[in-house]
Amino acid sequence: MKILAAVVTHNRCVLLERCVDAIRAQTRPADGVVVINNASTDGTVAMLDAKGVAHVDQANLGSAGGWNRAIAECLAGGYDAVWLMDDDGYPDADALAALAGSLTDGIACVSSVVLRETEPTHFVFPFPLLDRAGLPVVMARPRKLATLAELDGIAQAGSYPFAHLFNGALIARAAIDAAGTVDTGFFMFGDEVDYFFRLRQVGEVRSVLAARHYHPDVARRPLTPAKLYYYLKNTLILNRRYFDKVAVRDALTLGVGLARYGARNGWYSLVIMLVWRRRQLVPRAISRGLRGKVGPDFNE
Repeated sequence: MKILAAVVTHNRCVLLERCVDAIRAQTRPADGVVVINNASTDGTVAMLDAKGVAHVDQANLGSAGGWNRAIAECLAGGYDAVWLMDDDGYPDADALAALAGSLTDGIACVSSVVLRETEPTHFVFPFPLLDRAGLPVVMARPRKLATLAELDGIAQAGSYPFAHLFNGALIARAAIDAAGTVDTGFFMFGDEVDYFFRLRQVGEVRSVLAARHYHPDVARRPLTPAKLYYYLKNTLILNRRYFDKVAVRDALTLGVGLARYGARNGWYSLVIMLVWRRRQLVPRAISRGLRGKVGPDFNE
């Protein structure tokens, strides 16, 4: 199997270098490595050139535009699979070996579990419990699993039928041919969820517990107004495309989005945004989300 490792980056030169070094240290080496550079201005190009790492430099097309280009590089290079990750995490040395051994017939994608780099017993992105249709449960306690031990307790044969894509996700070329590529209209937020469900329509998508990906804990990372806008709008779109109990999920989307912004940026900042400087941001995100308007349309 010929595998391309592809990283999408924007202005995280130091973290990107760590990620590239970890890719190069795999016990099962990738057959090619490429970095999709979304208009970085922090010395990223010089670092990659010094290391001899291939890179594609483009305008900042958001995460979705980066994944779309990475998949295009996989197809153009005649690879059998593409291993996708962003720039701030890095794979365990045995991650690709574990994933490649699990990408068998009928599997569209296998992905690493994403662990906190300073607390590797815990997930950065907790795993949802799933209902009989394979959808994240919404009316249950607990709704999510926070630790590797909890997931290990319910996973069968070392894998689980859900994945947080683009943090060490290995996608088969055949699945790309069947499902298409990442929708650039999502720009940022939701592109990974949309692609997860589209891949699941053509094959199984599973997380492999033996494949570990380490990542900073993002729970306190501030949100820009643009990220809040796209989180709200794109999640409302996804609720209608793929989920049940849409009204409940919409309410959770709004509550979680505003709570995250307040907790990470300060509650005063949230109030100022809602009633003064950007008071149209949330209503516009809701309106366009309910109407299914994908696209890079954030307006300062």
